[in-house]
Amino acid sequence: MAVPRLLLAAALVLLLLAVGALPRGADAQLSAGFYSASCPAVHGVVRQVVSQAVMNDSRSGAAILRLFYHDCFVNGCDASVLLDDTPATPGEKGAGANAGGSTFGFDLIDAIKTQVEAACPGTVSCADILALAARDSVNLPATPRHVYLPLTRACQLSEQLGGPSWAVPLGRRDATFPNATGAATDLPGPGSDLDRLVAAFAAKGLTSRDLAALSGAHTVGMARCLSFRARAYCDDNVSPAFASQMRGACPASGGDDAAAPLDAATPGEFDNGYYRNLVAGAGLLHSDQELFNNGPLDALVRLYSANGAAFSSDFAASMVRLGNVGPLTGSAGEVRLDCRKVNSS
Repeated sequence: MAVPRLLLAAALVLLLLAVGALPRGADAQLSAGFYSASCPAVHGVVRQVVSQAVMNDSRSGAAILRLFYHDCFVNGCDASVLLDDTPATPGEKGAGANAGGSTFGFDLIDAIKTQVEAACPGTVSCADILALAARDSVNLPATPRHVYLPLTRACQLSEQLGGPSWAVPLGRRDATFPNATGAATDLPGPGSDLDRLVAAFAAKGLTSRDLAALSGAHTVGMARCLSFRARAYCDDNVSPAFASQMRGACPASGGDDAAAPLDAATPGEFDNGYYRNLVAGAGLLHSDQELFNNGPLDALVRLYSANGAAFSSDFAASMVRLGNVGPLTGSAGEVRLDCRKVNSS
């Protein structure tokens, strides 16, 4: 009986060695209660700072959503998009679809990080702060104010974003390097067709339904003339009246930085107006209208346009799935003390 016992012991040793050889954090799971003991204040701190920012300018919510999306699509949700350029390593902020200042909101993340560090030093990652801020930016109310709509040359009272909420899984760690090349290749641009959009999402483990739901984030925020000029002057699947409005806001040449709301009807509310626009041929970006262009996502767009609750539910679920794209966990990466630079710099 001694030999079998020796074999069993040897097998157990080999198994333990194999498990020990796995990457640290490989089987770690994100959890909404990750900071319940180490930093229970983080939820309130993030929410308070984001709330103030959205009250000052509801576009802040759209900016944080965009940052979260652009972060997760490059190397996973690791806060690499927040890293500044260094002489040795170009960052992601000026690469690909991030170029030309199309992403902002970095100062808001810095403000949150400062307060979180004061409450819980060296505990909460920038990646988790960004994930929490993205959730809070959607559903927090904003101060009633009049918003000027460039496409209609009129003002509208904006009361709140009023979008859905969800439990944010936490436990991400921060990247120690950016990926400028990935930012240039992995982020589909405003001129992308449906095949490109579907492929880009599939590469991150996300479905066409995720694509349709997450695109609904364009119910808030602005786009530069440079991003929708081709649609205004070249696309044939656009409402003539809307094309005329776009041309009034975006000249055929020059004025690249002139901005227009992605959802001109309700620019300060997180609702299903984006999908109603698509059904009417009034998507601002070419990539937006591709979701409703006699293709496989038409039925889903119609559903969301008619049923705001269905959109809200799917958006929340897809945001959780987006946040699960390639996070660093366990001992991988680090918890940055400054979201703009790695700790060793």
